[in-house]
Amino acid sequence: MSNTKTPLDELVLQDLEDGSTLRLFVESCTEVGNAGKPGLQVHYLGNIVCFEPLMAAKLAYQARKRAQTELFLEDRSWSVHQDQFVKLYLELGTPPQVRVEMKTRSRSKPLVKKYPLPFALEAE
Repeated sequence: MSNTKTPLDELVLQDLEDGSTLRLFVESCTEVGNAGKPGLQVHYLGNIVCFEPLMAAKLAYQARKRAQTELFLEDRSWSVHQDQFVKLYLELGTPPQVRVEMKTRSRSKPLVKKYPLPFALEAE
């Protein structure tokens, strides 16, 4: 079976201060990761972040260890500026979700979108 990618969403934010653009693309995949299981891919600024069952289980473990219901993926986000960023979070729950927050300097509030993962995470 080959991997089938289905576009879910495309976000484009124009920064009115300098004319720059932040783009983010989310797609559902039938095979992601070493196990070839269904998952999501998030593309932004030349980065691709894959959300597959094993990676999500490890992140969920980290969140539970900290007694959190969500985990900010600092190493997979672009958050070097406070007024301009692309932040990724894993939210635990049924179903688990990827939350994306995007902001440009000219926006007063970040654009927030959530995407349910196509798999369940084991409860503690």
